[in-house]
Amino acid sequence: MAEKKVKKSMSEAPKRGGSSYGASDITVLEGLEAVRRRPGMYIGTTGTSGLHHLVWEVFDNSRDEAMGDFANDVEIALLPDNRVRVADNGRGIPVEIHPKTKVSTLETVMTMLHAGGKFGGEGYKVSGGLHGVGVSVVNALSTHLRAEVHRDGGQYVQEYKNGGKPVGKTKKIGASKLHGTIITFQSDGSIFPDRELNWDTIVAHMRQQAYLVKGLRVSILDLRTVKNVKDEEVFYLRELGIDAPSVTFYFEGGLRSLVSFQNHHLETIHKTVFYVEKEQDGVHVEVALQYVDDITSRISAFANNIYNAEGGTHITGFKTALTRTLNAKNGSGKESDSFTGDDALEGLTAVVSVKLREIQFEGQTKGKLGSVEARGATETVFGEAFSTFLEEHPEEARAIFGKITLAMKARKAAKAAKDSIMRKGALDGMTLPGKLADCQTKDASESELFIVEGDSAGGTAKMGRDRRIQAILPLRGKILNIERARIDKMLASEQIRNLVVALGTAIGDIFDVSKLRYHKIIIATDADVDGAHIRTLLLTLMYRHFRPVIDGGFLYIAQPPLFKVRKGKEVFYAYSDEQRIELVGKDMPLEEIETEGAAQTEEPEEETKTKKVPKVSVQRYKGLGEMNSEELWETTMDPARRILLQVGIEDAQEADMVFDMLMGTDVPARKSFIQSHAKEATLDI
Repeated sequence: MAEKKVKKSMSEAPKRGGSSYGASDITVLEGLEAVRRRPGMYIGTTGTSGLHHLVWEVFDNSRDEAMGDFANDVEIALLPDNRVRVADNGRGIPVEIHPKTKVSTLETVMTMLHAGGKFGGEGYKVSGGLHGVGVSVVNALSTHLRAEVHRDGGQYVQEYKNGGKPVGKTKKIGASKLHGTIITFQSDGSIFPDRELNWDTIVAHMRQQAYLVKGLRVSILDLRTVKNVKDEEVFYLRELGIDAPSVTFYFEGGLRSLVSFQNHHLETIHKTVFYVEKEQDGVHVEVALQYVDDITSRISAFANNIYNAEGGTHITGFKTALTRTLNAKNGSGKESDSFTGDDALEGLTAVVSVKLREIQFEGQTKGKLGSVEARGATETVFGEAFSTFLEEHPEEARAIFGKITLAMKARKAAKAAKDSIMRKGALDGMTLPGKLADCQTKDASESELFIVEGDSAGGTAKMGRDRRIQAILPLRGKILNIERARIDKMLASEQIRNLVVALGTAIGDIFDVSKLRYHKIIIATDADVDGAHIRTLLLTLMYRHFRPVIDGGFLYIAQPPLFKVRKGKEVFYAYSDEQRIELVGKDMPLEEIETEGAAQTEEPEEETKTKKVPKVSVQRYKGLGEMNSEELWETTMDPARRILLQVGIEDAQEADMVFDMLMGTDVPARKSFIQSHAKEATLDI
């Protein structure tokens, strides 16, 4: 009956607006035009991460040559005018006429999506670029690209401009005894608003890749400030001997070395790093792990050397085998003494890498492995090898079981404490904390929570806010450093408990980001050392226990002004020393023009009439509490005028290491970090 009704309504559907819809309305994007029209579909974003993705795509081709034992030396050079040059000593892209496209194979690879040696045949047994769109996408999103190939005794070149359009045909320009490929490209400014590549980001990524391919030499050169680089005269630019920043990575230890590197600032539970490398059912499995004295787990996942931020089937197999093996070797026999997955993961640093010929990722950016066969292979290879490791290394086994048993006992104690707290909260109706001045709207998408420092700032913020959409939660002093605190200790802290209840998501195994009560959580601390410390403590809490809040783009940092500049009757706000200098001039030091503060600038009008009003006065804000409610609203809280910094995580591994260093117990590592970055700090003395 329902089906009949639907058919009738469809057949009688009226034509709206008299418009027709036919073949002429279908747009066909040819060649690389689709990439330029929708770049986000191919590189994720046109922001900084997408810009760096271009470098990764070109490098991945060189890396795949090394994975097939065809190359062992890759050089990445950053050149002036936002150019990047990647050279490898692999086989070189074929240059002969392709039988299907009737142009050179080089041009085919550079200008056609899904053209490459990774779709069957014997071009690559293992590769990261399954989709085959890598270098052609880079070409499409570049204003200029030059491909140079050395193979079969010749040197061949072809150039492309304005989104991948060939400039002539592939031509031989000379003889060569070398073999390999050099790709030089210049990103398109009309696609990428910011074309400045980050040196540290590139170095970190290449270090990781060097660990993953044993015996591969990876060199990075920063030649961006060097004029007249003769980049077409030599194969590797390091041969020019230019004095410029450079770094080279070469690791024989592979994943063992990577685990040791990730743990270098942590106290290890056992000295020997577990390692296995074996092929199972066509899947090459490689795993390294080591336990450390910490409560956080760090598992890095790779498939065909592509980092899988969201894990995948290989991680599922690894975790299953880890818990099963530990319980089998524990020998207690009591179900109450069985380790859970969380127990087994506590304090674990592990790298799981698989390589397989037919690989499937979930999504173009390859964040999660979907290949089903990877789970079984990883589970079998790792489970058998780890069981043998525990038998053959009794000291390491005792240390590991001691660590996990402690985690199990702590979990039980924490659960009891958490259940007690949650039961008490339930009896109290989980009422919102008294310190919270909630907003009127119940629509989370338009609600904002300002986390401020102290009752003074809280009072000012409550007076100045938009009560309909803005809530205020003042904190009393510095919250608990949760870096090494278990959840029971965290929930015993009133400050943290108030924040958890205010957010509405709960915490731990019952955390649910869909219940978040505010879609803008704004940290608004003072612009001094204490404010920076409180902000760091809050960021640590959010990163460790509310990570989906950050991933969802819900966390922000407020940017209140540092100065209020009064010029006669006009008032300006400066958010940095540079802006203050622009307003008052370089020849007027702050000490000579700074006023007494808010009290003087806000004296009654009749009192100021007897005084000479200065032509220029500058008030330095030390904290939000020094502003009146109107000032706080128009500078920091007004959605139409305020400045907010959205908190994101570009490199989770690097972020994890920094939080460990800054908030953990390794004092020498923290001291070294501070000394290394001292010149970057903005001091408020």
